[in-house]
Amino acid sequence: MSVAEIIRKGLVRSLDTVGIKVVAENVSLERPKELSHGDYATGAALQYAKQIGMPPIKLAEKIVAGLGTLDGVKSVEVVKPGFINFRLTPDAINAVLQEVISNEKAWGKNKSQKGSRVMVEYTDPNPFKEFHIGHLMSNAIGESISRLVQYSGAEVKRANYQGDVGPHVAKAIWSIQKNGWDAHDAKVLGKAYAEGAKAYESDTNVKSEIDALNSKIYDRSDKEINAIYDAGREASLKHFEEIYKTLGTKFDFYFFEGETAPKGMEIVRANKDVFPESDGAIVFKGERHGLHTRVFITSRGLPTYEAKELGLLEMKAEKWPFDESVTITANEQNEYFQVVKAALGEVLPELASKVKHVSHGMMRLTSGKMSSRTGVVITGESLIEELKERATARAKVSRSDNPAQLAEQIAISAIKYQILRQASGRDIIFDRERALSLEGDSGPYLQYAHARAKQVVERAHAEGIKPKLDIKAWPNDLSAGALAQADVSRLVTRFPEVVLYAANELEPHLLVNYLIGLAGAFNSWYAQVHILDGTKEAPHKVAIVDAVRATLKNGLWLLGISAPEKM
Repeated sequence: MSVAEIIRKGLVRSLDTVGIKVVAENVSLERPKELSHGDYATGAALQYAKQIGMPPIKLAEKIVAGLGTLDGVKSVEVVKPGFINFRLTPDAINAVLQEVISNEKAWGKNKSQKGSRVMVEYTDPNPFKEFHIGHLMSNAIGESISRLVQYSGAEVKRANYQGDVGPHVAKAIWSIQKNGWDAHDAKVLGKAYAEGAKAYESDTNVKSEIDALNSKIYDRSDKEINAIYDAGREASLKHFEEIYKTLGTKFDFYFFEGETAPKGMEIVRANKDVFPESDGAIVFKGERHGLHTRVFITSRGLPTYEAKELGLLEMKAEKWPFDESVTITANEQNEYFQVVKAALGEVLPELASKVKHVSHGMMRLTSGKMSSRTGVVITGESLIEELKERATARAKVSRSDNPAQLAEQIAISAIKYQILRQASGRDIIFDRERALSLEGDSGPYLQYAHARAKQVVERAHAEGIKPKLDIKAWPNDLSAGALAQADVSRLVTRFPEVVLYAANELEPHLLVNYLIGLAGAFNSWYAQVHILDGTKEAPHKVAIVDAVRATLKNGLWLLGISAPEKM
């Protein structure tokens, strides 16, 4: 039984003595944000004070008096206005550290979602367009969420939904035809789309040509257009796969608008009471749900994104029946998803209850938001290449046996960390210098902390020092080094709860905050003491370092960031 379970049961017993009947699951027990407030804290007195007409501080004192001795708990204190703080014994903390070292690969895993089937859809770049920095955001968030949910015991499948039909394709093909460009060259496609999009908005004749071309793409009625389309689609998808490999993502399912479109139209046309006709188009009137009306089939008889989304969800369920479907997109699609989900609730209610939408903000650089419609765009791959180039000089003077690989690992960590360090819905101002910094609050900083811990453990091994936790080696003094050592040990014990919280909330930034705090505490301790000092306490200190290393390694994996052993 864990110390947390012991504390909960103790609280249930003590509350019962004052006439409050509760079950352990309903008793609040949290990890305080500040280590100075203890290892666990409860607001049970605040929670139940009104029920028995007693001031929270008085109830807290009665609860503590009734707790008795709790295994693994060193001390208990009451603080205003009625919180109860618990501090663990060195034995209890050592037991957790030993678990980390002995069971490294499973450290932090839980079974909260065991047996659940979760499909996570993310990245979603469109063939015939560039892989832009928004796709980097969706990929980083989606991959981390997938790993967090997987770590919680669920079976996870990664899905990628790509728009291989639609006006953007017609705009690119129109430009390719006009200029005689080679559609087999992936680099041409983004440029072709940008030119076509500009012409579409500025010239009514071109708009008519592209609209007509769009219809031919759907019905496959023109051999020349089909040949350009097939070549461009293949080149785009091949290019995207190279980027996915660099980012560390491997998808289980690929869905395409060309497949979801007819299925979505079938659903819409089969539910005329839900989707009435309006001015020649078929719409969903979202006003009855407090939303707005959106078109699902245009007056030209073509499906919109909304209709395709209905087809996609049905296809997902047919391909792999899921308990939950999570989709990660930019927050500019929030209203779109609200309408789609409302429509889904009327035609496929059994799926609507299983759908979740996680939205992210926009990434902006110093020059502001980048738009592929204007052709002024910093693509996702160009940002990766730029950071790789900046990291190359550092990698060459590192201890790494493969500087080129390290430079790429640093670049990817720099990007992913900046995306994941804050709540998903917020915009990001990407700071290149800060992203690559080794001084803190960056992906490379976390990587460096892991590499440092790995180096200490390897050096200890070379010197014949085996990691071994020893209660006698637990510092009793109040020196800065002793306090720092205790803080690092206590922080490691919090990892499982942080992972569970981040997974339940689908918010990787909660894990990022924890990891940067752990890395900072470890580096502070490392700077204050000599770990391999030849004393009898050295094996104990090495064991703490090994626990930090394992925790950072698992945490980095959950963020989709590599953990280099040398930097």
